[in-house]
Amino acid sequence: MSCILLTLCSRILQMLCCLFVASLGLIVLKWIFLAHQNTYKFNRLPYLLLASPKPIPCQPSTNIMFLKTHKTGSSTILNILFRFAEKRNLTVALPIGKKFSFSYPSPFLVNYVEDFQITGPNHNIMGNHLRFNFPEVQKIMPRNTFFFSILRNPISLLESSYIYFRFAGAFKRTKTLNEFLASPLSYYNPRKDIANMVARNFMWFDFGYDNDAEDTEGYVHSKIEEIEERFQLILIADYFDESMVLLKNTLCWDLDDVVYFKLNSRSWDSIQTLSLESRERAKGWCSLDWQLYRHFNETFWRKIEATIGLKDLVREVELLRERQEELMAVCIQDEKAVEQSQIKERQLQPVQSGLARILGYNLKPYLDNETRKNCHRMILPEFPHTNLMYKRQFPQKSPKIT
Repeated sequence: MSCILLTLCSRILQMLCCLFVASLGLIVLKWIFLAHQNTYKFNRLPYLLLASPKPIPCQPSTNIMFLKTHKTGSSTILNILFRFAEKRNLTVALPIGKKFSFSYPSPFLVNYVEDFQITGPNHNIMGNHLRFNFPEVQKIMPRNTFFFSILRNPISLLESSYIYFRFAGAFKRTKTLNEFLASPLSYYNPRKDIANMVARNFMWFDFGYDNDAEDTEGYVHSKIEEIEERFQLILIADYFDESMVLLKNTLCWDLDDVVYFKLNSRSWDSIQTLSLESRERAKGWCSLDWQLYRHFNETFWRKIEATIGLKDLVREVELLRERQEELMAVCIQDEKAVEQSQIKERQLQPVQSGLARILGYNLKPYLDNETRKNCHRMILPEFPHTNLMYKRQFPQKSPKIT
């Protein structure tokens, strides 16, 4: 009898174990199914977005106005814009006749543009130096034009300006920028020489405003608001690579559209060291520029956060620098910038200015034709590049450089 009971209990336990295992199996299968279902939903999310009745495709911007400020790395950006225009066969607004700026420092007028009467407001790209005059620029560019510019820390900008424009009236009687900043009004007279704008609030002047205006809170605030209304993006030269990544993402461009070699840069031995006192004096002397820079430096990082995010920014900056290194290895002899006297091809020699020793590049020999053309465009200085664009658009006219 006891044997029968033991056998019965054993069978019951086996049945219970089977039921438990079966239940456990169902739970596991359900968990796997749900996990798979979530993965399926995640993986097909892009397709669902693509199937949306109102997609928002990313189309490269091709109507672009760049306010080319001075001593801010803007020559490098103009090179980027010219290459983009040539690649896509776009129309560029170019200075009339033999000029390389739109009659700077006079406020911009439409008759400073070559063949404006024929082209009208149908230019795609505008970027040579001008003093900004919004109503007149609007007559040149289409309604959907993207406006952007670039700013630089006014302290380093003033130092650069001092070296490049060493013989301007405000600077020529001093030996160093420290000496100038110790008593700027002893040397600066805006009524005597309009070129003295290089010595004070240079960026403010480029934006079309009075660089000697009284620095009042209401005035500065109203002009900064005006710039925000007219410009969709203000880049920061002190974070140039980050600026190029932001520009690429904002315009829906490719990496190679914004990859660059630094142009119009100078040798390190021409940089003057400013004392702490001079640096503080520069902020006060160029107070309009300082407030402009501080404001848009903040908006720059807010745009980074909103459009890219800091984590992706770091990754994209790394990709940009890697691409630069690749192209440097392909294009540039000795993979470095050199002084003008070492540049073999005359067209690649940058214009020298003041006491600055402006650097340029030599191409590697024996490049195939297509590679040489692309590399050549990347290192072509501003004047010959403007001339090249002019000959491309106006082959029937005399070139700017003969």
